Order: sequence, then C-alpha cells, then structure tokens
Amino acid sequence: MPDSSKPTLMVIDGHSLAFRAFYALPVDSFVTRDGQHTNGIHGFISMLLLLLQNEKPTHLGVAFDISRFSFRTRDYPEYKATRSETPPEFSGQVPLLQEALKALGVATLTKEDYEADDILATLAKKGADEGYRVLLVSGDRDTIQLVNDDVTLLYPNARGVSELKRYDRDAVIERYGIEPHQYPEIAALVGETSDNLIGIDKVGEKTAVKWIKQYGSLENLLEHADEIKGVVGQNLRDQKENAVRNRRLNRLLTDVELPFGPDDLERRPIDENAVREIFGRLQFRTLLERVMKLEGNGATPAGAPPVADELAPKAPAVRTLVDEELAHWLQTVSKQGTEPVALRVETGINGVTGFGLATEHESAYVPWAPGRPDYTALEEWLASDAPKLLVDAKAQYKALARAGLPLRGIAFDTGIAGWLIRPGQKAPDLATQVYDLLGENLPQGDPNQLVPETDETSIATEAWYVVRVAEQLSIQLEEGTRRVLDEIELPLVPVLARMELDGVAVDHDLLKRLLTELGDKANDLAQQSFQVLGHELNLGSPKQLQQVLFEELGMPKTRANKSGYTTDAAALADLQEQHPHPFLDLLLQHRDASKLRQIVETLEKSVDRDSRIHTTYDQTGTSTGRISSNDPNLQNIPVRTGVGRDIRQAFVAGPEFDTMLTADYSQIEMRIMAHLSGDEGLIRAFNEGEDLHRFVGAYVFDVDPADVTPLMRTKVKAMSYGLAYGLSAFGLSKQLRIDTSEAKQLMASYFARFGAVRDYLRNVVEQARIDGYTETIFGRRRPFGDLTSTNRVLRENAERAALNAPIQGSAADILKRAMLDIAADLRQRDLRSRMLLQVHDELVFEVATGELDALTEVVRSRMAGAAELKVPLEVQVGTGANWDAAAH
Repeated sequence: MPDSSKPTLMVIDGHSLAFRAFYALPVDSFVTRDGQHTNGIHGFISMLLLLLQNEKPTHLGVAFDISRFSFRTRDYPEYKATRSETPPEFSGQVPLLQEALKALGVATLTKEDYEADDILATLAKKGADEGYRVLLVSGDRDTIQLVNDDVTLLYPNARGVSELKRYDRDAVIERYGIEPHQYPEIAALVGETSDNLIGIDKVGEKTAVKWIKQYGSLENLLEHADEIKGVVGQNLRDQKENAVRNRRLNRLLTDVELPFGPDDLERRPIDENAVREIFGRLQFRTLLERVMKLEGNGATPAGAPPVADELAPKAPAVRTLVDEELAHWLQTVSKQGTEPVALRVETGINGVTGFGLATEHESAYVPWAPGRPDYTALEEWLASDAPKLLVDAKAQYKALARAGLPLRGIAFDTGIAGWLIRPGQKAPDLATQVYDLLGENLPQGDPNQLVPETDETSIATEAWYVVRVAEQLSIQLEEGTRRVLDEIELPLVPVLARMELDGVAVDHDLLKRLLTELGDKANDLAQQSFQVLGHELNLGSPKQLQQVLFEELGMPKTRANKSGYTTDAAALADLQEQHPHPFLDLLLQHRDASKLRQIVETLEKSVDRDSRIHTTYDQTGTSTGRISSNDPNLQNIPVRTGVGRDIRQAFVAGPEFDTMLTADYSQIEMRIMAHLSGDEGLIRAFNEGEDLHRFVGAYVFDVDPADVTPLMRTKVKAMSYGLAYGLSAFGLSKQLRIDTSEAKQLMASYFARFGAVRDYLRNVVEQARIDGYTETIFGRRRPFGDLTSTNRVLRENAERAALNAPIQGSAADILKRAMLDIAADLRQRDLRSRMLLQVHDELVFEVATGELDALTEVVRSRMAGAAELKVPLEVQVGTGANWDAAAH
C-alpha cells in the first residue's frame, strides 16, 4: 500500500516534550492567578496543534512515565540517578496537561514498571505491522533505534519544541553514518550522561561509529576487542561491561502489553465544554482560539486523504512595487494613512536594500535604490505620521537614519509589546512570536547550510506576519499596559536610537594608559600573592583557589557548590573579614584590578572610527522597566572608586561642543516610597527640604537632627533602602556588621515612627498576591505568580521582588518620561546640544556653544516635572569637560 494511502499513527512522548516546553518558555511568564505555572502545558499544546495542522494524524496517543522507577532501575539502581530533582515550577503541570489532552480527545497511555519510550516502541512496531505510517515525537535519542521505512522520528531542536527535526532512515544514516537500529550500540559505547550510563573512557561518537561500521554490531566488536590497539582498545577490554550494561538498558521493548492498540487511538472529537473549562483555568485565551479553529472536532477519518483546507491563513502573494504603482499602493492600501501598515527593513553590507510592506490582505516588496526620484512617495510615507507596525523598531530606525531616511509614525513594536505583557521574558523575535501567538512556523533558512533546505521568508511576508502578531498582542494588552506602550515605550524608540547613533566622545589615549596601568597593577598584585604563598597559581581558577584556601591555608569552608566551595567575591570578602590573611587581601585587590582592566579593555576596543563609543540601549532587558546598556555596558563603571572616576574622565565633550552636563534625581526611590505609602513623616521631610536620612535618624534614635551621628545616618540609610528591597533583620545585620537583635530593634523603631511605610510594604505584597501582579504609578504591570507558590524559596523571592517592583518601575517610567520631554524640547527649540547617555537615574549631555543656560533650564524643568508626586522631584545638575568633572 503506498504511503500516501496509509493512515497515520502519531505517538508522543509526553514527559519528554513537556519538559522541553518547560525549559523553552519562560517560567514567570506563564502563571495563573492562583500561582500554577503553565509554561510546559502551553508549549506542549502549541506544539500539538502545529502537529495536527502539519501532519494530520488519523490516530493519536500521548505516552507518559508513571515515575522514575522501572524494570531498568531494578536492574541498575544508578540508572538516571544523577538527574536533578523536578523543578518545583513543573509540579502539577503533567496532571493538568493530561486533563487538557482528555478534553481535546487525545488518549494518554501509561504502564507501570515501564517507560514512555517502551510504549512508543511497542506502538511503533504494531502500527508498522498493521499498515500505518508511524510518526514518533520524542526528545529522547534512544527512540532513534525505532526508525525504519515505516517509522519516522520528529525530534525537537535546540529552540525547544517549536521546530522538529525529521529523522527517517536516510536522515539517521546521513547524521550518524549508521543504520537506525545500530544507534543504541553507539550510545552504549559512548555512554549517556543524562541516564547516568557511563561509557568507555576516551571513546567518542566518531570512534564508536567507526567500530560498529567495521564490526557490524557491539557483540561482534567485543568478540574482536583484542584487535583494537592503543589506549582506547585497552579501555574497551577493561570496561566492556559498561557497554554491555548500557546496551541492555537502552534497548526499547516492543512487546509491552497495552490496553490500547493502534486502531483504538483513532482521533476523537474534542469536548468543547471541557476544553473551555480547563483552558479557562489555565488562562489560555489564545490557545483556546486556536483550538476552536479546528472545524468540527478536527479529526480526519481513518484512511481519508489529508484535508486541503489549512487552519492557518495563506500569506498573500508578494508584489514588487516601484514608481507610480508604489505611490498608488501606499495611498490606497493604507487608506490615506489611517490603516496601519507593517514595515520590515531589509539590510545588507552596504545598508538598506529593500522594504517589506503589508496589511492584513496584501504584501509588497520595494527594492531600494537611493536617490531615484520615483521613490519619493515611499520616503514621504516613511517620514509621515502614517501608523506603522514594526518589530525591533529601534534597529530599523537606525538603519534608515544611516541611509538618510527619517522614520516617524511608529505605532506598534511587537517585541516591546510582548515584553510589556511578559516582562520577565526578553523581547521575543518575530519567529518566536509567530509560533507562540499564531501557532505557526515562520520559514527560516539554516544559516549554517550553504544551500538551505528551507527558503528564506520574503521580507514582505514577514511584514504580513507582523500585522497578525500585532493584532494578537493588541488583544492581550490591558488598558494600563497599552498606555505605557503608547505614551512611554514607543516614543522612546527614536530617542534611544538617536543616542546610540550619536555615541559619546572618548579620550582614547587616556583609555590606553589606564589599560596599561591596571594590567601592571594586576600583575604586581599577582606576584605579591605568589610570594605570600611561596608558589604560583592561576588566580582565576576556582579549583586551584579552593585547594589553596581550604586545604593549604586551612580556612573555614564557604558555601558549598557543584565544584566544591564557592570562591565568589562576596564569600571571600566575608572570609577576609572574619579570618584575615595577606593572600586573601591581595586576591581581592587583584580581582578588583582585573575587573576594572576588563572594563577598560572593552571600552578601548569599542571606540569607533569617529572616536566615539556607541552603546546599545535595551528597552526590554529588565523586568522592572529600567533601560540596560550593552556592547559596551556603560552602566557598570564604578562611580565611588578612584579608578572608576579615572575611567569616567575618558568620556569627554566632542570637539564641536563646549562641555558636558550631567543630571540625576536625588533619592528618587525614597521619594516614590513617600508618595506611594503616603507616610506623613517622609512627605514632610522631603517637602521641607530636610536631609532625609538625618530626619529619619532623629526619629528612629529619638534625638535632635543635629545630634544624628554619621553612623546613625548610615544605619537608617541602609535600612530605608533595604526595606524597599525586602531586606530582613538578618540581612541588615550583615550589611551593617551589627547583631541581629540590634537590627531587629532598629527596624522596630523605624516602623514605630513610619508606620505608613510598613503598611504600604505589607499591602503591596498582599494586593499582588490577589491580583497576580504589581503596577507602577503609570500602569506598568509585572506578574508575580510565585506569590502563591507552595515552594517557600520561590514565594519569598517573589515577595521581595514584589516589594520593590512598583518603586523601581515607577522610577524607570519617570526617567523615561523626562527623556521624552527633554528630547522634544531640544527639537522644538532647535538646540544643538545632545542627550548622550542614560545611566540608571542619571542623564549625560553634550552642550553646544552658547546653550548651557538653555539646556540646564530644559533639563531641570523636564526632569522635575516628569511626574506629579506628593513630594518634589529634586534634580542635581553639574557641568565639566568630562563625565567625571561634570559629576555633582
């Protein structure tokens, strides 16, 4: 019977794929309001819907393990013993997945004392014998042995479960050079770490394949083991029992007695009420919509031809447009600028090479040739306020700016919107969003293949996917989140892009000198440490440091980790304080010098041909909303050390500018704390212009403000900021080097005087426990599903993060709003001064000749007026020839 006329039996390894999905999707982004994590379920069902759409199986079953114990663990108790404990976030997901599969009409199979792989093996053999085309879906390589002319394995790739590699017999031979049934013999020789099956020392895949090809089988190889020369031959003879045991355990059984045969797995109708109920509990709105797209029950009768009607809409044919046709298309399809058009910018070595444009029903490709008059309509459209949908808008803005093309009208960025919905997850790329939101695969060529098997998707078709992804994301955006997107994040894209393009001027010679000095200092400290010990060692090797510290010097052991005992900076600093030693002092100094040298080296390598450093700002790099800096990171330069200040001196005003100006907020997080808590004492301190920590210290220690000592001020300052980060009495005692009892008394005195702060901190966590999220002053949300977790560590971590999220997130929003207002004023006043850097709560500017007073007025007023709080926002401003000199 030809393959095309055979019914298709699909059997899925449930645990294998659920675990893959669990690790592929961010844990914190898939949590129900009652605290149940669902990322494994979501990823599994998304994959299942894709499989139903693409493969159209007539018969379907999902096999699960019952436990870690089976006949294999009785044979070899160490089997899989090294596998780590199941992550607590995965707990409860498998039963819920099984419930969801039942509602979807999918049979689930288990067998006491056997693994899911054995169920797959048994059904594969029966299915092939009974005339089925068999598809196995598993992330366990042991299932490769089941592949033959009638059985194909669909194996997840590194992305998780969104893409499946198809292993038929030819693909296995191409990949491994052996027949599929020989694969477990290769694995027996090499060993399988994940199953704790130790192989033959120094025998890798290439050696094992060569032996099996030469001798035909493991059994025959072992009979001729005396013929193998060298160390590996001796290892084979000495350790052959490992290979024998491994082969015994990795052989999958094909004769397990099951309550189901292939015929019993014919696809059944979904139970729509049950699907709505379970998907409602799991809060899978988008997945529910995808399931309901399955017409009827989605099943195909046994033996019936595949359904021609695809679930996913077909991408419109791409039209190539130029000249008058392009102008007409832009005018008519975008309806005079009222209907959003998705935009994708194509770039090559020499810059922009083309454009992809799309609406819901049309897509067009525009090849780019700069300077031609027939592209005027496109240039006018790009520069207009006509709404445009993009992904990674900042990168495309920069590409267009380099080509001399202004871009306005950014109405949506799918990456930023996706991150706002799930701030614990970095902004996903388009392919990931197409898979997660639409349940489809965006065809992508393999960059490692000289002749890709899959054609690249047209840039115009990508734009069409952007339209559809944007529609799905718009449905999910809550009102407050949408406001943050429209009023803060999207307007910030061109501001950050301009800052990146402008860069900041540096004194390259000063960086080179610092690099040499720090290198010399690190080498000198290393030599001194060797003299103390009496021998040399690699100061960057944790293993060698462990031997020196805990064996040679006999120091108390630090916290245990996988490699022995930690030698991180915090642990060594504690060790040095409690058990001082000259070597430890030199080691810590060496680490500081090496770290600073690495920072300077990175900066020195980043200086561009224009003698400026161009960092990249990431809007979506944190869950709080703060902007991060990369390539190079300009936010990690220490500010309180002499060398840190030396590094900042290398950042200078460019030759066509007069000076630099810095501005930052004074105690912005404490001001937000005062505003959110409504504490009258804190509000009075800020409104009267008091030194906050002296004011608080006077109340806590019951003395006059003039009698607050520097030590008292230090204690209340540490506590004030620490409380907002969930600092415990124990943590405060460690930070201040005081007894825990004193720390407890300090906190009690603080809360007795500032009770509204205590009430606010309690309430923000309890409200988040109810809502499932925290919210900033401006509506930015951050989910906290772990607040109701039964795992104490996860719950307490979530509580600490939830305490600070509204404060830190509001601070981020305030600074972003200030940046937007400042940028707008600079444009409107036609000032040539430029905003260059954003570093936490600080902004750095380059001041043009004659503009210092105007710029100072703009910066002060816009930063101070970025939010209406119950206390004033105080802004500190300084100027100087370089970044350090401009500090205040």
